Amino acid sequence: MQSGDGFVIILIILIVGFWLFLYIRNRMKGTMESDGEGLPLPEGTSVSPDEVTRLLEENGFKLISGKQRIPIHITINEGEPLHSRLFIDYFVEQDGMYYTVKVARERKPMEATGSSIRDHLLVFHLLYPQTSGVLYVDPQQQRIQCIRFQIDNEDEV
Repeated sequence: MQSGDGFVIILIILIVGFWLFLYIRNRMKGTMESDGEGLPLPEGTSVSPDEVTRLLEENGFKLISGKQRIPIHITINEGEPLHSRLFIDYFVEQDGMYYTVKVARERKPMEATGSSIRDHLLVFHLLYPQTSGVLYVDPQQQRIQCIRFQIDNEDEV
């Protein structure tokens, strides 16, 4: 081994180590970003016409999909598993923007307060962050409310 060989070996090790560091960092970053995409939007399915679909179409929304059932599996303290589900009434599109739709129900009213809207509708935005918001449709009042969520990283006092 000659006098400059040790320097070349150390240089090669540093280059391989730096390349390995970048490779692992990019893989981890890609994994974290793909986890934040949410559920894929459902493909177009037939929707039977009713009062809500008519109201949506009259307001310029194109129906993409009907009721979607999202199963949820819950485990508390490694105990017996629990099961639940969420239902989204419709998916619609308008001007290239997609929305989830929830229809107002008499037995489960939503107050016009920030905490009530959060408790009732935020979960749908978190499941489908690629949507532009949640449409809350009240067929009795013939009203559509577009609700958008923006989540800030900093707490405001």
